[in-house]
Order: sequence, then C-alpha cells, then structure tokens
Amino acid sequence: MPVDPILDRPLALTQGDPAGIGPDVTLAAWSARRQQDLPPFLFLGDPAVLQARAKLLGLDVTLRESDPASALSHFDTALPVLPIPAGAEVAPGEPHVATAKGTIAAIETAVSLTLEGKTSAVVTNPIAKSVLYQAGFGFPGHTEFLADLAKKATGNQTLPVMMLAGPKLRAIPVTIHIPLHQVPTALTQDLIEETCRITHRDLKQRFGIDQPRLAVAGLNPHAGEDGAMGHEDRDIIHPAIVKLRAEGIHAFGPLPADTMFHDESRTRYDVAICMYHDQALIPAKALGFDTSVNVTLGLPFIRTSPDHGTAFGIAGQGVARETSLIEALKLAGDLARKTQSRN
Repeated sequence: MPVDPILDRPLALTQGDPAGIGPDVTLAAWSARRQQDLPPFLFLGDPAVLQARAKLLGLDVTLRESDPASALSHFDTALPVLPIPAGAEVAPGEPHVATAKGTIAAIETAVSLTLEGKTSAVVTNPIAKSVLYQAGFGFPGHTEFLADLAKKATGNQTLPVMMLAGPKLRAIPVTIHIPLHQVPTALTQDLIEETCRITHRDLKQRFGIDQPRLAVAGLNPHAGEDGAMGHEDRDIIHPAIVKLRAEGIHAFGPLPADTMFHDESRTRYDVAICMYHDQALIPAKALGFDTSVNVTLGLPFIRTSPDHGTAFGIAGQGVARETSLIEALKLAGDLARKTQSRN
C-alpha cells in the first residue's frame, strides 16, 4: 500500500484502557488497512500488550517501534508503535488501576505530538473512567481532559463540544457528563450560544459545510408547550436561537425532540443540537451504532474516537467489531487532509 499521497503525517492512535477492546480493534483495523484504504496511524501504547493480544486472537501482525517520522514508511508492512509502558501485567477484561498512568500518558503524548505538528490528528481508543478515577484522574471524561491539555499547551480556554457523527445523523449534547437532575441548572443561554457558535465554525472550517443548519432540540416534552411543561425552552433556548440567527447562524427551534430524528426530519438539518447526553446519544447510536464516530469540536487539533466503550466483557475473545474505530480513523484522516489542503 503506498504512503497516503496527501496526508504527510500519521494519525496518533492512543491505546485506551489496555484491558479493554482497544488492542483488539486496533489490530483488526491495521489488518484491514488495505481493504479499508486507511490513513497511516501511529499506535501509542505498550507493544507487549499488542503482541499478547494478537497471539490470543490468532492475528499475524508485525509490530515496528516507530516515531511519527518513520511511521509512514513502516505502516504498509508493520503496525507502527511508539512504546508507552502499560504499567502492569494486562489481562483482557481485567482492568487494573496500575495501568492508568500509561493510559493517560498515551493521551498526553498524542495531543503533544499533534500540537507540535508531528502527527496530523488524535484518535483515541476507549478509556475506563472508573479506573482512571481510582488513580486520581480529575476529569469527567476524555473530552474535558483534552480541553485541559489544549489550554495548558496554548494558554487559551476552550469549550469542548462533543459530536456524534454517523452516516445518518450528527448530534451534539450541550451538557455532557452530568446527572440528569443537574441539566436544567447547567443549561444556560450562554452555553447554548457558545456550543452552537463552535459547531457552526467547525462544520464550516473542518467539514466544509458552507452554511450549516443547526436544529436545536427543546429540553422538555413538546419543547415546553410555551411554558406549560417547563420554562427552559421559552426562557433559555429560544432567546439563544434568536441571538444566534442575528449573528448569521442558521439555527432553528426549539423543536420537540420526539419528532426530530425520523428520516424526513433529518433531511432538514446538518446537526442536531441536543440539551443533554442521552437526548443526543440515543438516536445517534440507534441510527449508527457501529458506524458513528465521536468527534470533539472546539479544540485546536482534530480528535475522533470510536463510539463505544472498553467492552471488558468481550476483550480478547475475537468478537469485538473494529467498524467504529475504522470510521474514526477515516474521518480523522479526511479532516486532516482538508486542513492540509487549506494550509
């Protein structure tokens, strides 16, 4: 397979939790690199974990210790690996707090390499937040951690916007990893506006959509029925949309969420702006469980991730599907190419 003619730097792929299916789907994705026409990627993690998992799964995969500069030339014949020790013996399906340091180091390294221009984008394998919390990890999830790394590197505060992107739907939750009962308090006009501005900008600049159409969901049933079922839709969401439209952003709503996601409705917008986590992720996963990709907007680098968790229960069993990781790699490569072509 020839080196990608446009992508001049590899993607940085993190190991995720080494006891999960990250190693399984990474090995399977690289094995399918030619059939899937994948962009070259550099795996950041423990080669011993990959070797052991390949043996367990019966996969014939050659590993090659690499750095970003050599990964492009190695990718055709071997899976390039930038070694980062796991920190402990790894058994599939048995997460251990001792591996948290290596998991975090892989993410930090991927972000650093990408901000330095040595890799073209960050693609993250799934982490187990409960394991990281035991090690003192102070962030609700990947998204917030990436935003903090970006701030430390650039000095600029960023609002990370989580988007699930699939062939049938793009969906964004305005509030993310918080309990449902906290959503009405966390939901502010400013937060809705800034989420929509970032979405509008990144869909234009990175996805090439000239005038993105943002369908904004209501919070309450029937979008509040003009205050009869809650005031947030009338008093918070609607004023935000009015202000956004005055700025030239094509946002409309608030719309009843129960009628936003059928086939005909989805033809009317480019992205659904939802008010809380499950309002966005349930339709996204229902419409494309194996093909949706988690994309973080608002960062000074490209980041994608498969839209699934660590799946400890099936790690090392040869049944994990690599489809979502393949889609995440393809999307990261596509966005990186578009970025390169503009520079």
